Amino acid sequence: MAPAVLVVDDEARLGEVLAAALAERDFEAVAVCSAAAALAYCDANPVDAVLTDLRMPDKSGRDLLLALKKDRPDLPVIVMTAYATVRGAVDLVKDGAFDYVAKPFELDDVVATLERALKIRAVVSENARLRTELEGRYAFDTLIGRSPPFQDVLRQAGEVAQSKATVLLQGESGTGKELVARAIHYNSPRRDLPFIAVNCAAIPETLIESELFGHVKGAFTGATGSRDGRFTAANRGTLFLDEIADMPLPVQAKVLRAIQEQTFEPVGSSKSVKVDVRIIAATHKDLQKEMASGAFRMDLYYRLAVFPITLPPLRERGEDIPLLAGHFLRKAAEDMGKRIEGLSPAAAAAMTAYAWPGNIRELQNCMERAAIVARGSAIELKDLMLFGPDGPPVAEARALPADLDEELARIERDFVLEALKEAGGVQARAAERLGITERSLWHRIKKFAIKVSRVAEAQE
Repeated sequence: MAPAVLVVDDEARLGEVLAAALAERDFEAVAVCSAAAALAYCDANPVDAVLTDLRMPDKSGRDLLLALKKDRPDLPVIVMTAYATVRGAVDLVKDGAFDYVAKPFELDDVVATLERALKIRAVVSENARLRTELEGRYAFDTLIGRSPPFQDVLRQAGEVAQSKATVLLQGESGTGKELVARAIHYNSPRRDLPFIAVNCAAIPETLIESELFGHVKGAFTGATGSRDGRFTAANRGTLFLDEIADMPLPVQAKVLRAIQEQTFEPVGSSKSVKVDVRIIAATHKDLQKEMASGAFRMDLYYRLAVFPITLPPLRERGEDIPLLAGHFLRKAAEDMGKRIEGLSPAAAAAMTAYAWPGNIRELQNCMERAAIVARGSAIELKDLMLFGPDGPPVAEARALPADLDEELARIERDFVLEALKEAGGVQARAAERLGITERSLWHRIKKFAIKVSRVAEAQE
């Protein structure tokens, strides 16, 4: 759809000529003769940009600019003026103009300015949309769970969100520590500023100091240029230090100083950098034991544990299991184009009784696999893969996969191949056999590079 541009000029003929010229450049351009007519037009029609003359009788282009910015702050306004001066241009930009063009102008210059304004507006709108989506996703009332232990976590997170206090999230792997960290950030006064996550266990010991604090050119072999670190990237926002117990002791000392004084020196530099960063740290390890063994600094622990929150394991959130399972199942079924209504009573009972050593992450993987293998409208006991200390309590015993995602992909591919073989290569029949749409089946055939004409051979 062509961008809608409103041209405002008290000289009607000039406005019409400019609108016609813009129409030839793939803009949907309309011309009006006054600021009042422009405001009325904007009230009745969608407009993507305004191109207005500065000097007009009654209300000037600046008056129009101020009126538009009051009600439509994201609408780019470009001012045309034959009296262009540096002072005037600066004043216009201060008033909210995107830019100005000096008369007489070349049409190419006007088009280039419009295209730049529209591109920036699109980026700003997309960022605002994504920010709204993120804030909605991490609102406390969207986090799933009504059990008392989880409600206690939400209460504590809500209490600390509005403060600058450092937060320490503790709990087993897979309990949702990063989800809670993001919820604290997106419900804090820093919600519009960066949330930077760092997994301390995933960064090599030789690189973690540079990753956190940055480095200057020549600081070490391979440092061909200066680079900002994560503390700088998170300035005025939130830095999430996940698995902080795996941070090397020498780096812990520098992190302690950075948290206490909000200053640090990049690697290879003697110049201090000042930042304003809110720290949220997380670990699945017992920091008391880590301190006792000398693997974690006691002074860093007390600096981090200003507001500790312990996330309960899933086995202590029994009434939340059906809620979480239903949420993950709906999402998995939607992604696969399948119609699955829920869990059978036997499957629900088995899931509630299961200990979930992998916590929420294991539950999500379980639902994704079950959605793949399910043949009916509900998840049955045989569709589940639940592992206990002595093997799976349902289905036959088997070893834990080395790579769960790879194993799930293999199972999915096998079922697609089997359905295609049974259907003699007819995709419509195979899709019906799997309970998915033909389009969904086509995506899987493409994903797994299956040659439909050779399906029977591939299965043998």
